[in-house]
Amino acid sequence: MEVGLQVPDFPGGTAALGRNLAGVARAADDAGFAYLSVMDHFFQIPSVGPSDRPMLEAYTTLGFLAAHTRRAKLFAYVTGAIYRHPGLLSKAVTTLDVLSGGRAMLGIGAGWNEEEARGLGFPFPSTAERFELLEENLRYVRQMWDADDKPFSSKHFTADRLLNSPQPLRRPPIMVGGGGEKKTLRFVAKHGDFCNIGNGPDLEHKLDVLKRHCEAGGRDYAEITKTVYHYLDIGPAGEKTGEFLAETQRLHGLGVQAVLGPFPGGADQRRIEIFAKDIIPAIKELA
Repeated sequence: MEVGLQVPDFPGGTAALGRNLAGVARAADDAGFAYLSVMDHFFQIPSVGPSDRPMLEAYTTLGFLAAHTRRAKLFAYVTGAIYRHPGLLSKAVTTLDVLSGGRAMLGIGAGWNEEEARGLGFPFPSTAERFELLEENLRYVRQMWDADDKPFSSKHFTADRLLNSPQPLRRPPIMVGGGGEKKTLRFVAKHGDFCNIGNGPDLEHKLDVLKRHCEAGGRDYAEITKTVYHYLDIGPAGEKTGEFLAETQRLHGLGVQAVLGPFPGGADQRRIEIFAKDIIPAIKELA
């Protein structure tokens, strides 16, 4: 089993932001975090803070993180399909993969934050159309990474030649984020390499739904890496480490292979060290 760190917030002031973020990335990478991710938002989201709190563009930030890490897989958690043409998105993830030595992933979802879309003037179509765009993005990026430069056509996109040079060092794994039972988990079964579902009381049910979608589509459920979104809450000084380890053991019993999430209140050196010493070695034993 593995752990991934999401960095959703950038405190400390603008002048120190790059230095602080580089320090967190290096520490997490050295500690053995398998994944390092940032949100794909332009305004801060309500669950983290007010909308005017600093927020960095995801793919520029991931390139910065690539330069300060050596091992962790890097991705946006998760990209909104409404924010970038899939040709640009494919090239961004390809570039990240090549320059990071093969460590890029694509995390993608339908997008939900109407406030930032309206604020910056991005189109924010209906829920039905956003899910259409999500599925067409998934088809587009998979074709672009297949080294086949034939044309692409769908309801929303027409492209004459999906040339992608250079190709990624290896096809970036695709995480389809969310637990919607009718569409999202069906897209995971059809297009995804990873799922990511919130760690709620319906988690086991959601995994069962995913398994049924796999069976209906002739996909091997075991091929999909199961991850959950779960706060890395071990307390300010590690006093809740036992509780966290017990929860990871429970999740492992459900077939979950990775826990991904942020530290409550933001990442700090002390808690990263506790993960390096007491948590990451222990949960690796669950593999």
